[in-house]
Amino acid sequence: MEEAVGLAQAIRLDVVGAEIASITRPRPSSLLGSGTLDTLGGLISDNGVGVVVIDGALSPVQQRNLERHWQAKVIDRTGLILEIFGARARTHEGRLQVELAALSYQRSRLVRSWTHLERQRGGFGFLGGPGESQLEIDRRLIGERIAHLKRELADVKRTRALHREARRRVPYPVVALVGYTNAGKSTLFNRLTGASVGAGDMLFATLDPTMRRLELPSGRTAILSDTVGFISDLPTHLVAAFRATLEEVTEADIVVHVCDSHHPDSDAQRQDVLAVLADLGLGEVAGNGLIEAMNKLDLVDPARRSGLASRASRDWHSVALSALTGEGCEALLATIDRGLESDIRPVRLDIPLTDGKTLAWIYRHGEVLGRRDDTEAAHLSVRLSEADIARLRHQQRLH
Repeated sequence: MEEAVGLAQAIRLDVVGAEIASITRPRPSSLLGSGTLDTLGGLISDNGVGVVVIDGALSPVQQRNLERHWQAKVIDRTGLILEIFGARARTHEGRLQVELAALSYQRSRLVRSWTHLERQRGGFGFLGGPGESQLEIDRRLIGERIAHLKRELADVKRTRALHREARRRVPYPVVALVGYTNAGKSTLFNRLTGASVGAGDMLFATLDPTMRRLELPSGRTAILSDTVGFISDLPTHLVAAFRATLEEVTEADIVVHVCDSHHPDSDAQRQDVLAVLADLGLGEVAGNGLIEAMNKLDLVDPARRSGLASRASRDWHSVALSALTGEGCEALLATIDRGLESDIRPVRLDIPLTDGKTLAWIYRHGEVLGRRDDTEAAHLSVRLSEADIARLRHQQRLH
């Protein structure tokens, strides 16, 4: 219930009441029984409610019948999340993905006209709004638009693949932040990179992926990626539409799962995130190579704090921290460093003495085990990561 209210507030709806309705047997026509319909109808009428959110799935028939019975706009969980995404998407790719998801959802309902594409408020018209037409969308037009969006997203996917290939040629390891929505990923991202990515105490504050340079304690440089938050019962339309964005996670060298350790349903949220990762083909990473960043340490009580600290001491993959205060963030950076060290191996390098820039880079990024100089070159024995070795090889400095 708390999450459902948070979703409604995320798009600035004024929630005047929230009720849990018991349903013995869902009615095909209206989902709810006649008694519940009348009870809620009285609350809706007395409070002048204009929008009713059902935190579950509604069929088109159920949605239409509830609207007629209550004389108010009714949206289900999928419609609400799509509305949030429509209002929040900022990049071209984000808008394409959300529009594709929204149209796939709308196609079976034939509601609203194309005016939602021109509205300044954002969103996709599930809540009604200025200039909203009640005309049904023609199926053929929606089908053509969906086909066009899929072609555009295919182009975006190819561009992303080219960018990933370019990063492999000058490879920095990629560290991806994942987690339940509002777990504090963007706040942690800003804390670790010194960036100013929008972060707020609301569900789905981040939709568009962001990448920044991350300096690690060893001197190694990595790329930190912030991703869209996960949520339980994420609509299938959205999982499909955002697969291209989440592919950044599948390419990451290290995945950091940011958990809200203060949330009462923290364990359930963790399972939801692991389920989405498994759906992306990251079941093995989720089982073995995941770093758990147990965030919001500043909000937990002493007993809970002690338990988190004990868990972190037993498992090097777990770190208790507060992205807001910075407590534990150095430990997280050290843990990421340690995770990236698993692919480090010794190599022999011959670097011209005149190439001081490369020599300085090697000392910053590797562990020099031995060095012998002659009149022309420095002959080094160095421990380097596979990514750094590949970078040197690309620059044709490894012999």
